[in-house]
Amino acid sequence: RLTTKKNPLKRSATMSGISKRLPLPSTMLTGVVVALFLCLASSLPSSSAFVGPFDRPNARPQTFLLSQVFEQMVDLPPSGSGLSAKMKFEPVLDVPSEIVEIRYKVPFGLDVAPKNNFAVCTKDGPGGEKVGDVLRYTSQWTLGLPRGDGVITTAMSFSGGISWQCSMFDVMRAKRWEDVVAALTSNVEQRTDEVVLLFERPLGDGDAYKEE
Repeated sequence: RLTTKKNPLKRSATMSGISKRLPLPSTMLTGVVVALFLCLASSLPSSSAFVGPFDRPNARPQTFLLSQVFEQMVDLPPSGSGLSAKMKFEPVLDVPSEIVEIRYKVPFGLDVAPKNNFAVCTKDGPGGEKVGDVLRYTSQWTLGLPRGDGVITTAMSFSGGISWQCSMFDVMRAKRWEDVVAALTSNVEQRTDEVVLLFERPLGDGDAYKEE
């Protein structure tokens, strides 16, 4: 269970229920399995693998066969922001798959764990994620300059206009499991009213990452 303190600039996280399940590369936490349950209280606010370089049940699937590329427009949080991201990335599964977009109001709960260098869903969720889905992207919040005209952005940088900005975090480029946890837990009520998640889901019988 992960919890964060009230101050979004001084966030700390604690994890319990960590157990060793499988050997993972040295560039991430070795053998960490986390049943990730993000209970953030009301006071809280294109592909390689984990190994380094290399509320609203409205899931929207996009299906592609092997060797094809996923292309998807994603509306960035918070809701009504008017910002969107054009996503283009390749599948990582060796079976035909689809991309499912899921949104939750924050705070939210999610069960994922590292398995075979993927962030794999371990429990069906009310938003539409299913056991065996692979988490590909999550919205994340980082401090940066506002998006917009270059002159305006430069002027705001001189006037101290740095603020929290939303982007899509590529889970497959994470070097450590902690990076994935940090991206997920950055979606807090002080910054946004929702989180957006993109899962890659095997089609048909291609459920290679379901628990036995």
